[in-house]
Amino acid sequence: MDVLITAIRPQDVAREVEAMLQRGKVNRFVLRPVAHGGMLDRERLGAARYAAGVQARVELEVAVVAQPR
Repeated sequence: MDVLITAIRPQDVAREVEAMLQRGKVNRFVLRPVAHGGMLDRERLGAARYAAGVQARVELEVAVVAQPR
């Protein structure tokens, strides 16, 4: 099951990931970017990876821009 994480502060991201892991089977976490992939997003990604452990996959959501026709 995939879970979208929207928390902004790294410690809140870690808490949210830990809570989701306790609730049930989660194998993938996707973080919605808040700093356009900058330093804050990298810190949030690290916090989520640490909290999730090796059994889960953690990714930063990528926005896809539609090309004009």
